[in-house]
Amino acid sequence: MPQITNTILMIRPVAFRMNEQTAVNNYFQENLAIQGNTINARAQKEFDDFVVILRENGVNVVVVDDRKETDTPDSIFPNNWVSFHQNGTVVVYPMFAENRRKERREDIFDILEEEGFQINTVVDYTSAEEEGVFLEGTGSILKDRVNQKAYCALSERAHEDLFIEFCEDFDCFPVIFTANQTVNGKRLPIYHTNVMMAMAENFAVICLDTIDDKKERKSVVEHLKKDGKEIISITEEQMHHFAGNMLQVIGANDKRFMVMSSAAYYSLRKDQLDAITKHCEIIHSSLETIETCGGGSARCMMAEVFLPKA
Repeated sequence: MPQITNTILMIRPVAFRMNEQTAVNNYFQENLAIQGNTINARAQKEFDDFVVILRENGVNVVVVDDRKETDTPDSIFPNNWVSFHQNGTVVVYPMFAENRRKERREDIFDILEEEGFQINTVVDYTSAEEEGVFLEGTGSILKDRVNQKAYCALSERAHEDLFIEFCEDFDCFPVIFTANQTVNGKRLPIYHTNVMMAMAENFAVICLDTIDDKKERKSVVEHLKKDGKEIISITEEQMHHFAGNMLQVIGANDKRFMVMSSAAYYSLRKDQLDAITKHCEIIHSSLETIETCGGGSARCMMAEVFLPKA
């Protein structure tokens, strides 16, 4: 089972802004003092430039336009509501913010089928929302597909029971921990696992400093080492520049790339960049408006498509 793919689904924003419903526990979001339509136009430009860079490097990007009528400010982050698996399964996830639930669109499945992908079944966990239980896709779940493990930092958006249910359904070993960041002098849970950790074929980028519990930290390190992953540690400061929010993809001629924002790239030290480029090249693009208002970065914008070809 491959760890990475060459096909990415991305949603082009039409009403992007700071989402007041997610800001309650996404401490990366900030309000920019510019008007909504200006923010959206900037986000669209960043999005379009990012897609161009990915395509220039041979990544297959399926772009779908968001719909104005749904008013979904975070639609640019589709990896939280859906994941596409190698056996033709699509998984739909329960979301913390009510206005994010409107991002879920069945027509996107039709679009992927038109692109030649095969969908066999849809596994839907969204009824958990009625109990106030959430698990936000590959934001919450970081899969080591080769070793059949799934890593999850628990938070208001990643509930342990549902994560374990997911692992049982998809035959993965659960690696569970809590990752915290300092907010106004308090240690509070980081909203998504993929902000502090990225899983590549031969290495993992991770902010170990966020795992305050020493036993949990040791467990995560042991799992990664046992599976032959080189551990590239980042600091909390670098994590705040989205250095944990990156994704490895396949480009032209089977070439591997680590994709991140320019903010993430420029926050990394030479030794960290060297450790990554030993394994693959780096692609980075400026996502400043998206990061500031949305509190998410490059990884959050890319929903990987592992579906088989029809």
